[in-house]
Amino acid sequence: MRIEPLTYTIGAELTGVNLADAVHDDGLFADIRAALLKHRVLFLRDQNITRSEHVAFARRFGELEDHPVAGSDPEHPGLVRIYKNPDQPNDRYENAWHADATWREAPQFGAVLRCVECPPVGGDTMWANMALAYENLPAHVKAQIADLRARHSIEASFGAAMPIEKRLALKAQFPDAEHPVVRTHPETGEKILFVSAFTTHFTNYHTPERVRFGQDANPGAGDLLRYLVSQAYIPEYQVRWRWKPNSVAIWDNRSTQHYAVMDYPPCHRKMERAGIIGDKPY
Repeated sequence: MRIEPLTYTIGAELTGVNLADAVHDDGLFADIRAALLKHRVLFLRDQNITRSEHVAFARRFGELEDHPVAGSDPEHPGLVRIYKNPDQPNDRYENAWHADATWREAPQFGAVLRCVECPPVGGDTMWANMALAYENLPAHVKAQIADLRARHSIEASFGAAMPIEKRLALKAQFPDAEHPVVRTHPETGEKILFVSAFTTHFTNYHTPERVRFGQDANPGAGDLLRYLVSQAYIPEYQVRWRWKPNSVAIWDNRSTQHYAVMDYPPCHRKMERAGIIGDKPY
């Protein structure tokens, strides 16, 4: 296996490896996992693997989970089908910077995403290094957010366009989750800036230390949240991947965010993602 970094800060392409082999080869899988922790997102070309092999490889990291809105392959639970077609011009829930499923109490560990069909041009995906985003924050901002917590909502994102009854039922099934604004990576110990498009508001901002008058809380808290969310937009923290059929991306959802660029209508784009259950952030 050869590892070629794609940027100085995030992402590497693996060559000379077939993910189907890593299902049974403990040494190969260990090398891939180590590379994932170092580079945060890994890319491979020409992975002509079956859905069963896709799921089996992803399960080496942990158990998989379905998505309550996006459908899964009926024969392979946990393999979510992200299929876009020209009849869905307004289906754009991916083109915002986010980490997957932070609206869960235990967001995903990561994911293995394979391209089945893609446009001849366009439809790239971008990832951002949120450990570096935290590291480079000004010292006074780090001090300000050290103890902050925030809510993450599926109702305000996937549920927003639903009829109110269906939206409220979705929220009842998945109440807003509360997470630290700065989480600790459970394996590396790094501090991660952990707010994104799923984040709606801080839950413990309104304290005497932060708020003198109402304007300190509103719009003060909202301005701070927007500033933090915008850190993912910085190009120096990013890598961009151009898809081809049978290309695969593997990413650490705990330390990255990603953005699917929707610049390809009227074309088809079919992706299949195995999302791996994670742990509760701290």
